Amino acid sequence: MQLSTTPYEERLTAPRSWWFVSFLVGVSMALILLPFGTLPLLGGLVGGTAAAAVVASSYGSVRIRVVGDSLIAGEAKIPVAALGETEVLDADEARAWRTYKADTRAFLLLRSYIPGALRVEVTDPDDPTPYLYLSTRQPERLAEALKAAREATA
Repeated sequence: MQLSTTPYEERLTAPRSWWFVSFLVGVSMALILLPFGTLPLLGGLVGGTAAAAVVASSYGSVRIRVVGDSLIAGEAKIPVAALGETEVLDADEARAWRTYKADTRAFLLLRSYIPGALRVEVTDPDDPTPYLYLSTRQPERLAEALKAAREATA
């Protein structure tokens, strides 16, 4: 597999506030276990914080990559030859495309804490998916990487 001229990789990590919320979940568990003594209190603090941190980390571990002739977005792997025009979406337009403009057949990689997005048309006639909606912090850079990968495979 040939590497694209403009490689792209992004991890959609959870925001810092989610880690603070994970700590607050641990504090809540500690308060629930307070009547049972100091050891259960500490266990609740550590266990609750760890469980909430695992959830936040797994939700924020999804990646978007352009590798060779493929776009890998989460679990989806799509050849760039099957992709058409890209549209960089600002916060307001991204909100519109994930609400009232959304198509139920579209592939959506949504992260509510990322305001920008990229919409990519799917041109493969055998694929019922009309477009990909990808939450990304750098939509312009992702669009450039897709364009470069498409040109490299053409």
